[in-house]
Amino acid sequence: MRLSRSFLPTLKETPSDAQIASHRLMLRAGLIRQTASGIYAWLPAGLRVLRNVAQIVREEQDAVGAQEVLMPTLQSADLWKRSGRYDAYGPEMLRVRDRHERDLLYGPTNEEVITDLFGQGVKSYKELPQVLYQIQWKFRDEVRPRFGVMRGREFLMKDAYSFDISYEAAVDTYRRMMLAYLRTFQRLGVRAVPMVADTGPIGGDLSHEFLILAPTGESGVFYDGALDTLDWLGEPVDVDNSASLDKFFSNVTSYYAATDEKHDDAAWASVPEARRREGRGIEVGHIFYFGTKYTKSMDITVAGPDSTSIHPEMGSYGIGVSRLVGAIIEASHDDAGIIWPESVAPFKAVIINLKVGDATCDALCEQLYAAAPEQFLYDDRTDRAGAKFADADLMGHPWQFIVGPRGAKEQKVELKQRATGERFELPVAEALAKVLGH
Repeated sequence: MRLSRSFLPTLKETPSDAQIASHRLMLRAGLIRQTASGIYAWLPAGLRVLRNVAQIVREEQDAVGAQEVLMPTLQSADLWKRSGRYDAYGPEMLRVRDRHERDLLYGPTNEEVITDLFGQGVKSYKELPQVLYQIQWKFRDEVRPRFGVMRGREFLMKDAYSFDISYEAAVDTYRRMMLAYLRTFQRLGVRAVPMVADTGPIGGDLSHEFLILAPTGESGVFYDGALDTLDWLGEPVDVDNSASLDKFFSNVTSYYAATDEKHDDAAWASVPEARRREGRGIEVGHIFYFGTKYTKSMDITVAGPDSTSIHPEMGSYGIGVSRLVGAIIEASHDDAGIIWPESVAPFKAVIINLKVGDATCDALCEQLYAAAPEQFLYDDRTDRAGAKFADADLMGHPWQFIVGPRGAKEQKVELKQRATGERFELPVAEALAKVLGH
């Protein structure tokens, strides 16, 4: 993409209503713009990041056998009345009526819809287990939306739902999903700690939140400092083997970690004092096991091995895809701007032409750009160099190709790594190989 022709409206000044780093930087870097309270439009660069995050989430869900579906954003109120949650959910639910006076709602979550779809399509225990997921927009009418995409009213979420024949099988699925989550966050370049958490209005009695530790987090957290360096994924895990999953789960949960709602003073006292950590965390994922809460209330059954009717055991598993974009920035930025992990960056590198109009500089920049036009942003503007450097750091591209007249004559570029600030003067081919990994 050529910057001179792009819709990437950066801001020099910080908007007065942006209170935390991610909100400030997403506005300044031209990733989002607010259209209403708690509702944001995603601009081209921001959408590229959002899609990169969603794709990693999708790949890790597929890897543990989940199947992707797409459910409607508008749901029938009748389904929620069947489950008993319609009146109980609260004012966060946006309720509407169509022209025929039928009650609808803009889905805040999808347990009812997926349970009904499952009931229509699965009739026998032989068809279990089933894990279905979607990446879909949700709406919750927050009383006080704030912090940009971190606490918005409309948000993109991955929500998955599992159906199993027994408690033991459901727990295996729960552990597979925990593995998928840890792999997902590792690929996204963030460390999200799984913590024992309250189940809230979803229901159930087994629940973990995944929190990125940050002072701007809304959740209070207590955890064993040994988790700061623990390698949860150090050993291979066989997702089809209960013993392997049990060993993995025991390794992950053997150290104390809990949100403030589930904090246990007695268990906390057993953690060596030197390892006790307290702080704040940003919730980016939440997994639940809740048994037959919905299959019973909605009267969904399958034929069991002895032909009796069985209510399948369920779990649900959410990841805040749009929230993750803000959380990654909270965890990875400096005074100059965003520092994107390469896996989610909107562009792998920016090409900075220090003398637009100079034939040698222009030719070398075009050569670089032609190597990966889908992955590179070419700053071909006639702006002064300082403005180009400031925008490059603000937008957080992992690499910067800096092309000036002297280096261009020698077919060399200055390559800067955003995360470390290191600079290398390299021939064009070597610089490209370093950035593109070949």
